[in-house]
Amino acid sequence: MSEFFDNYFNIKKMTESKREYRQQMARVEALPKDYQYVFKKIQGHMWMFAAGSGYDMMEIHSGLIELFEAGAADGKHVLEITGEDVAAFCDELLRSARTYTEDWREALNRDILKKLGKENDSK
Repeated sequence: MSEFFDNYFNIKKMTESKREYRQQMARVEALPKDYQYVFKKIQGHMWMFAAGSGYDMMEIHSGLIELFEAGAADGKHVLEITGEDVAAFCDELLRSARTYTEDWREALNRDILKKLGKENDSK
């Protein structure tokens, strides 16, 4: 339970995260327009799946920004970085994050095993 309070009610941690997020978005605004557009689309897509407090998403954002900054500095087109299947690129980014789909999968399996386990015990 203390982890819950540390993630959701830790004012210092929340304030630091907001400051970090603003700094990240300032870096995004410094990218070329096509990189900004793709970053914001990826960000919106990923947040639909993010579970928990979202702190792990901040790390993913940071890594993505660094990747985009390096690509822009090398003069690459943004799709040279992500590939044309940007959704698959997002899936790879989300592998290290806790997602709602992961929670939903666990709940589905748990509920079915719980129900079937009870029925099997009564037979």
